[in-house]
Amino acid sequence: MKFKVSCAQIAPVLGDIEKNIKLHLKYIDKAIAKKADLVVFPELSLTGYSVKDLNLELALNPHTSKLLDPLRERSKKISIICGGIEEDENFGIFNSAFYFEEGRLKFTHKKVYPPDYGMFEEIRYFSRGRQADVHDTKFGRLGVLVCEDLWHISMPLLQALKGAKVIIGIAVSPTRLALNAKTKILKNYEINSEQHKAYARLLSVYLVFCNRVGFEDGVNFWGGSEIVDPFGNVDKAAKFFDEDLITSEINMNTLKRARQLARHFLDEDINFLKNEVGLMYEELKNL
Repeated sequence: MKFKVSCAQIAPVLGDIEKNIKLHLKYIDKAIAKKADLVVFPELSLTGYSVKDLNLELALNPHTSKLLDPLRERSKKISIICGGIEEDENFGIFNSAFYFEEGRLKFTHKKVYPPDYGMFEEIRYFSRGRQADVHDTKFGRLGVLVCEDLWHISMPLLQALKGAKVIIGIAVSPTRLALNAKTKILKNYEINSEQHKAYARLLSVYLVFCNRVGFEDGVNFWGGSEIVDPFGNVDKAAKFFDEDLITSEINMNTLKRARQLARHFLDEDINFLKNEVGLMYEELKNL
């Protein structure tokens, strides 16, 4: 199977869902023109990042909200992943990824690791998700993660073990203006890209990373979205600091070849992992 994925690296407006939906539609149409089958937007692309106490006002039930009808309609032409604030059936508030396909919201992923260090204070405003699910789509099984989730190796590992052959990470990564002295490459990108290439290579998966750009509350976001193949090669990379759209082909024959040439993922022993984690859990209970 082959399909095309686009990363829409945008600069959303803080707190204005309707304006941001118009921006989404603009880039969705660009992705359709590129003959993409799936378009991916950054974390909290519908609301902006620094929502703080606006979280309750901007939260919506993505299964029923009429505000999202334009995205449902466009998803009849192209599948869509975007970021928003989800209110669940128990009225919990989550930083989530929304997946639209064939005219409906098919699933959400609630961010499991909202950070609370440095400039980040998400844990004050969002509840934690509790699952690393994968989901059956027209493209096969997909894993979707939100920003900090990608910094916990258990998340992509669990999704790959559950059958995800494409893992999609949506992010809001702030800029730290430092360059590698030798390569002159932005340090943010270098660190993140090394991590994406390692996951892709070790798990023999495609890794799609979509980061935002622009400014909010004096903070800049660097972009650098990328699509990495199962051999750990960056196939496409977006601009730094500017809105951009990149498109690449996902080819399951490439993934098949990666897994057969290097069997490390195929040889992963789930029972060994289960037993070791179980022993660690028992030891911790006895402390």
